[in-house]
Amino acid sequence: MEGGREVSQKPNVTRPKSLKAKTAIPEVDLGFRWGMWKSILLLVGVAVLVGGYMSLAKGSLTLAPVLLVTGYCVLIPASLLVRGNGPGSNEGE
Repeated sequence: MEGGREVSQKPNVTRPKSLKAKTAIPEVDLGFRWGMWKSILLLVGVAVLVGGYMSLAKGSLTLAPVLLVTGYCVLIPASLLVRGNGPGSNEGE
């Protein structure tokens, strides 16, 4: 104690690199937009798949494969690949 008051010194603590404040990385727009139409198409695909599995459980050997192939090979990929024509898409550029 010097002059009636206590002198406090902060210990020199170094933090590991993983705990240091990270610099913000700017986001990169990859052009992937998820909209209402893609959600509807995905839900229709899932509904077709459920119908296909239900008909498969009942023993249908013609309807079940058609529904399952349509769901897995057409509707689900279409919901991921179809580009929207909303204001954020790059369709006209």
